[in-house]
Amino acid sequence: MSEAKHNLILSHDGSHTIESAQYGVTYHSAFGALEESLTVFLSAGYHHSRLRHKPDQLDVLEVGFGTGLNAWLTIQEAERYRQLTTYTGIEAYPITADVAEQLNYPSITSTSDKKDAFIELHNAASSTRHRTSDYSIFNKEIMRIEDWEAPQSYDVIYFDAFAPTAQPELWSQHILQKMYDCTKPGGVLVTYCAKGQFKRDLRAVGYQVEALPGPGRKREMTRAIKSST
Repeated sequence: MSEAKHNLILSHDGSHTIESAQYGVTYHSAFGALEESLTVFLSAGYHHSRLRHKPDQLDVLEVGFGTGLNAWLTIQEAERYRQLTTYTGIEAYPITADVAEQLNYPSITSTSDKKDAFIELHNAASSTRHRTSDYSIFNKEIMRIEDWEAPQSYDVIYFDAFAPTAQPELWSQHILQKMYDCTKPGGVLVTYCAKGQFKRDLRAVGYQVEALPGPGRKREMTRAIKSST
């Protein structure tokens, strides 16, 4: 499953995002792709769980591997903090290696010397675990989230699907129930979306919901927590 055409865009913070020709939306915020990833997924999700629970191993699931930015940042942070981390990304429409080559994430995150490792995330075979550093294990599942069955539970879920207006089926209560069921007690789901119906659906499947300040010009984002009791 591969999407043929993408438009490369330089977001306001100097990092790339991509506009999907299929859905007419961008993979990351045009106001700052890197800022969005650091604020929504790394700070509110990964580091929140790392600092709160201090786990021996942190298990991360991402719905929407996309450009690989969130995965790349997660791998770098795992190395930086010496936090053993497993990352699983689900992606139905992977970008090509040619498109990945154009993305400036290694240079903008001061990891230009590791660009080949970034490209390898995109070239990696589906359903294959890769040791990407002393502290990170990477796995990518090339399939629809609707067809995916969780093999384990996760400390953090990066819910980074395209906007509800573009892919409403991915924001359904059925999918959110699947997310809740594979969240560890005390674990979190984080996303840029702050729509009222979405938050009501999160509560309906069992999550506790927090509205957090969003990145850049975005007023709010969402963190959903599964009770530890």
